[in-house]
Amino acid sequence: MLKVSDNGRFLVHDDGRPFFYLGDTAWELFHRLNREQADIYLANRAKKGFTVIQAVVLAELDGLGDPNPYGDLPLIDRDIERTDEAYFRHVDYVVDKASSLGLYIGMLPTWGDKVGLAVPKPIREHNARRYGRFLGHRYADKPIIWILGGDRDAEGVVEIWNELAGGLEEGDGGRGLMTFHPGRTRHSSTWFHHVDWLDFNMVQSGHAIANANFLLIQREYNHLPPKPCMDGEPTYEDVPGDKPSDRTVNSFHVRRNAYWSVFAGSHGHTYGTHPIWQMYEPPRKPLWEVQTAWHQALDITGACQMRHLKALMLSRPYLARIPDQRVLISGSSEGLDRVQVTRDGTIRLSDATYMMAYFPQYRQVRIDVEKMPAGTLRGWWFNPRDGRVEHHWEFSNGGVMEFQPPTQVEGEDWVLVVDDASRGYPPPGGSVC
Repeated sequence: MLKVSDNGRFLVHDDGRPFFYLGDTAWELFHRLNREQADIYLANRAKKGFTVIQAVVLAELDGLGDPNPYGDLPLIDRDIERTDEAYFRHVDYVVDKASSLGLYIGMLPTWGDKVGLAVPKPIREHNARRYGRFLGHRYADKPIIWILGGDRDAEGVVEIWNELAGGLEEGDGGRGLMTFHPGRTRHSSTWFHHVDWLDFNMVQSGHAIANANFLLIQREYNHLPPKPCMDGEPTYEDVPGDKPSDRTVNSFHVRRNAYWSVFAGSHGHTYGTHPIWQMYEPPRKPLWEVQTAWHQALDITGACQMRHLKALMLSRPYLARIPDQRVLISGSSEGLDRVQVTRDGTIRLSDATYMMAYFPQYRQVRIDVEKMPAGTLRGWWFNPRDGRVEHHWEFSNGGVMEFQPPTQVEGEDWVLVVDDASRGYPPPGGSVC
């Protein structure tokens, strides 16, 4: 099982090992895939280094009226107090298969459109706790992270979500961590930061290409008392942007959001692509402009590259990591050329044994490395596209120094890693395509 780290910033295993939340949005997994298909999907994600699969029990796309591949609906007569055992046996299978592959399920009890104050919403204040208790008890001993919300804000229905959370805790004895998935550009902390059941905060930065999600993460990171935070739904790969004039979202855009978010203080990150979240397969009518079937989208570029972020972060001391833009003497933009910095240590720079700077594009920046205690530093240029170290060198600590990526090609982002050479850290990353 997982818990929050002692400093309130990360997730860790029971034995204290860091857990990097690398999620995939598979919202319709329980609803649309049969068992053989689920096996294929989960094995693919486990091989790519994902650690959490985000999936919805009462699914968005007519989840109460359109049966799963075996002809089963989750509820009898849309009554939340009359769950269908056959449907949940299929959910059980997927959860157990994920567990066998080392994956957690980020389980959404429901999409947010099924929560409300009156009929025909099936989940209301008088029955939410019983439904939560049912789910919590059923999956008490499974690798589950509970995700409430389901792409909706909580105005007017806060108490329904509190009741559902209370039922989950009663059912699983508080074993599963809990968060809330809000609407676009919104924050779980708006309603729930100070409630006991919310273990970590989640934002949804949304699906625009020009998506400066580091600003959302900064806000969550600065809340007190500290709680881990992350972007649980950024822009999806390989789909059009919000406007017809936008370019298709590609692997560079999803990498940029991932590195910005994590370097700004997230404990992890979620990836997504439209064919997979809806498990699209012809002749179904797709939502959005999707023409690729889910199984054809399993190996698109960005999905293969997410593992490099996880490998990079876990290649250095992780649980003392903080964001720190103060080391940038130049280059601390809030635009799409943002260079985002993370390092280890306390707020005092003299504690740092490494720092990393993500460059989304070529630019020269001045970085203050003087307050790192080492006299000799080791520099690396890490390639987030393939996980390789392209350049490395040792140099004397020269205080404020100028750095620029090794290439000037559009779409080629880079990570600068600067280590205290005496620590003998291995090359950053270690997961190579």
